[in-house]
Amino acid sequence: MSVTAWLTVAVFTAVYVLTVATGFLSAWLDNVTTVLLIAPATILVCRRLGLPVVPYLIAEVMACNIGGAATLIGDPPNIMIGSRADLSFNDSLIHMTPVVIVLMIVFVLMSRVMFRKAFRYDPERATSVMELNPREAIEDVRLLIVSGVVITAVMTCFVLHTWLGLEPSVVAISGGLLLLGVSRLTPGDVVKDVEWETLAFFTGLFVMVGAMVQTGVIGDLGEAAADATGSNLLGTAMALDVGSVVPSAAIDNIPFVASVSPIVAETVASSGGAEEAGMLWWTFALGADLGGNATIIASSANVVVIGIAEREGYHISFWQFSRYGLIVTAVPVAVSGAYVWLRYFALV
Repeated sequence: MSVTAWLTVAVFTAVYVLTVATGFLSAWLDNVTTVLLIAPATILVCRRLGLPVVPYLIAEVMACNIGGAATLIGDPPNIMIGSRADLSFNDSLIHMTPVVIVLMIVFVLMSRVMFRKAFRYDPERATSVMELNPREAIEDVRLLIVSGVVITAVMTCFVLHTWLGLEPSVVAISGGLLLLGVSRLTPGDVVKDVEWETLAFFTGLFVMVGAMVQTGVIGDLGEAAADATGSNLLGTAMALDVGSVVPSAAIDNIPFVASVSPIVAETVASSGGAEEAGMLWWTFALGADLGGNATIIASSANVVVIGIAEREGYHISFWQFSRYGLIVTAVPVAVSGAYVWLRYFALV
């Protein structure tokens, strides 16, 4: 194999590593934080390689939504579900991480087919990228080290939070304040980097969903689903897994989980038994998290990536995202349904 061919393989391996790294980091840093870190780097690499930026951004945010399902802190819906159901960080590692690893492998294989047209290269550009020195991109070594230490401490506290008697939200806020205090950055500088447009979007979205809750629309839908499955635990689990996808895709999975969690809690309480209760919560989380890939508005990470892309001059339309998102949602949801059936029904 020629030197150019080796360089090409290395470059595309690096691009794939970015996608897989996005899925891994989202399990520990929250999916919004992850895309804020990875998306700008991806745009830079794609520009240097002469690659289309949009397919890689879409692939990464989808990997982010899948990877975020692995832990209690990886996706906001998981945090909300964990708080309501009193689930621990280690519980999510045991029940969610195994299936998410499988889903990431499935997604990598799918992305090779779905985004195959984006896999083109320019040998000269590939050579120039391989000659880049990563250290030159680090502008503040001290801040990098401090951030790494604080993040490691926060991750450790997440794993040990049940023994420490601390809520995950307290750990996260404490870590953020500590990092702000030792970073030597002024609060004003930090505030300037906040995605205010995204926050405004979600403010309006929550208002809309709040109106739907007050009028009883979401509650009626949830109760109808619960009545339809009755006392059949497998039917209830499949309804939560598949039935969570459409609402999550239409109104964003965060307000959906906030609205439907009380109904799931009632269903869990009436089911009886700790194992059954836990199974229903994990299934609900999988459906809501994976539904975040269906449309642009289905996940907060999607909205953030769309905003970053627009700011850099790349427009991602609703249909352009959804034609991939609907496929990436359908296949993993089917796999997650099989996982729930195998783990909690067939193999017990």
